[in-house]
Amino acid sequence: MSQGTFKEIGDSAKPMYGPRAVLVCGFTPFEQETVMNLLDNIALADVPVIIAATADAEIRLGDLLARPDQEGLGAESDMARAIVMSGVTADELHRIMSAYRSSGLPRPLWATLTPVSENWALAALLEELNKERIAMEKSNK
Repeated sequence: MSQGTFKEIGDSAKPMYGPRAVLVCGFTPFEQETVMNLLDNIALADVPVIIAATADAEIRLGDLLARPDQEGLGAESDMARAIVMSGVTADELHRIMSAYRSSGLPRPLWATLTPVSENWALAALLEELNKERIAMEKSNK
């Protein structure tokens, strides 16, 4: 399944692939609210936020990202902490990541939706992202 693919994000104002949304998983209800407030604080309150619950692990990313804004808010999850962005611009992606780093929230796995990953189950994406994180950490030693 691995595409072994980190691709550099440009500085384009053109929206990236997929519907405009942010999928959040593995966060506590308090952390979910913090992420939503973070988006509001950087003038991105219009970006729909979908919360994935543990029961959503085998659902396709494309289906999850098509859900309505704030669906799943307050749901508990024992999955890895991750944020999957879709349909945002590179500038917005950088703003989100920068604001997140300043938030004090625990480090998540990060991803953007691609034509390949939209057909993956959320659990498969999380597994792949975790493998990539481990490989990057080993290469940085």
